[in-house]
Formats: sequence, C-alpha cells, structure tokens
Amino acid sequence: MAADNRRADRVAEGIREVVATFLAEGVKDPRVVGIVTVTGVDVTRDLRHARVFVSIMGSDAERAATMEGLASLAPHLRAHVGRALHLRLAPEVSFRLDESVARAARIESLLAQVREGKAADGGTDR
Repeated sequence: MAADNRRADRVAEGIREVVATFLAEGVKDPRVVGIVTVTGVDVTRDLRHARVFVSIMGSDAERAATMEGLASLAPHLRAHVGRALHLRLAPEVSFRLDESVARAARIESLLAQVREGKAADGGTDR
C-alpha cells in the first residue's frame, strides 16, 4: 500500500516537471496566453488519471482562453508524458485552475493596505 503511494507521488512529481518544461518551452496554441505555472499534480493510485493544477496570471478572459487551450493540449501531453517518464500506460491528463496563488496575492495586498492604514494613523490602536 505504501509502495503504491510512493510510486504515485514519484509519477506525480515527474508529470509536474514534464508539463512545466513543456509549457515553459513555448506552446504553439494561440489560446495559451499569460504566465502559466504548474502548482501541483494529483495522480490516482492506479496511475490512470492525472489532475494538473495550474495558476494563470492574466485577466479572466485570458485565464478562460488558456484553460481551453490547455484542455485541447491534454491528449498530446498525455503521449508526451508517457514517453518522457517511460510509462507503459500514460495517465489521462486534465487541467484544473488553482486559485490559491491568486487568493494568497489578494490576502497579501489586503494586509499591506491594513499596514499602510495603521502607519498613516500613527500606529495607534483604539
């Protein structure tokens, strides 16, 4: 049981590296715009499905277009991952938008605004 989980974790990390490299080398699909970062990969224990979590910097329209482009790349990417990792059966790849990076940036900006507000007040709490 633990060996299965370790293998799934190793395969997930390999998929993350392969997909990140593939996206960094330049995707030909014109819908893929903005900066795409692979934030994580979840692989089922049987290694048949891989959910690739991506963070996309850009407007909502750019994010939507990029997700469409990534979805259309998934079958090609499946074959690429299988060859790169020497897997007998390449997992089916699907992309999911990871909002955690955008949420963290929003929280950070709100905290900065709060800090600036306290500095403007002279730092006094009432």
